[in-house]
Amino acid sequence: MNSKPILLRATALALAAFVTCLLAMSAAAQDHPRVAVITTVWRHNSHADVLGSRLVQGYALDGQGAFPKLKLVSAYVDQFPAGDMSRPLAKEHGFTIYDSVAGVLTLGGDKLAVDGILLICEHGDYPRSDTGSIQYPKRRLFGEIVKVFEKTGRVVPVFSDKHLEDDWADIAWFYGEAQRLKIPLMAGSSLPTTWRRPEIDIQRDQPLKEIVAVGYGPLDAYGFHALEMVQCLAEQRRGGETGVKSVRCITGDAIWQAANEKLFDRALLDSAIARFQENPLSPESKLESVAPKSTLFIIDYTDGLRASVFMASGPAKDFAVAWRYADGSRHSTCFWLQDGRPFMHFSYLLQGVEQMIHSGKPTWPAERTLLTSGLLDAALQSRHRDSAAIDTPHLNITYRSNWAWQMPPPPPPTRPTAGQ
Repeated sequence: MNSKPILLRATALALAAFVTCLLAMSAAAQDHPRVAVITTVWRHNSHADVLGSRLVQGYALDGQGAFPKLKLVSAYVDQFPAGDMSRPLAKEHGFTIYDSVAGVLTLGGDKLAVDGILLICEHGDYPRSDTGSIQYPKRRLFGEIVKVFEKTGRVVPVFSDKHLEDDWADIAWFYGEAQRLKIPLMAGSSLPTTWRRPEIDIQRDQPLKEIVAVGYGPLDAYGFHALEMVQCLAEQRRGGETGVKSVRCITGDAIWQAANEKLFDRALLDSAIARFQENPLSPESKLESVAPKSTLFIIDYTDGLRASVFMASGPAKDFAVAWRYADGSRHSTCFWLQDGRPFMHFSYLLQGVEQMIHSGKPTWPAERTLLTSGLLDAALQSRHRDSAAIDTPHLNITYRSNWAWQMPPPPPPTRPTAGQ
């Protein structure tokens, strides 16, 4: 029996199936919403990399496994330092870098040609404000987005990475423009979506009395992360978010004087520290001895909740939090981050963005980041004014959140890469 025709037919069938699969994959990719990235700097391990590069390299940043169901079609990059990744990525993956925001959003035409926008303003050579915040050009770039929306008569969802802006006037303007044009808006940190060790969340609609949190790093960049960690818990208390009446920032020995005056629950601080994962302290260690140059944000909410947020110096390299309900019961956890590539916690932030772009509805409320952006500004204003308490009637922001945290799957191993 001659098996050659059978073999040829089998080969032809396999080839047809392969081509059909490729065509189906191509059609599926074409059906994905088209997105634009507008960023300050796109270099290795920058926020543009760990968010934007996932659109073309997959959630694990290795070209394998799951990819966001989004198609990156264009980008605007404000600065091109040594090590720029945007141009080689564009050449490899077929998206276009434009020299204007209008070009990015219209693909060089006169109509809005994208279905979603990632605004990523983190990293780059920009001045600092009087309070120490880096003045990223968020208002300028979002203003250019708004101009295109107004000119074309159409809006699409926008995700703004981290805080909305660094001072309240610009923060309020940013949010106000989104409200005026009915732009689906999301913003914020990767902290709310990351792993918690142990796996625990606030009991929704329970009265909450006090929160004590610990973070680390620069006050403007990492202080924002700590505030988002606190707020994603606080917003779930009975009555939802009611707003903040005052903020104060104190440093050094004044923190431990505040402890003696019982301005915060020292037992909650110790409970949070006990959850450290990356650099755990011995049980007898005290924060004042290992991190003497720490900073403390004290936040008083309008309903009586108090949050104390320690930005620890020294060896502390974790975000952890403890809280006390009105009935006296206490809980604590560490918000764990993968400190190395592929920085998988950014995947869960991006998944929330992906959901918004597909649905047209924010996955979590922009009001959370409106409030945390204002809190950070008020805390840094207090620090600039020798720790004076800042009354915050402008932060009388009320909202309810239906967003519910879910424990992510275990992270893949950290990969050493060039430039790390």
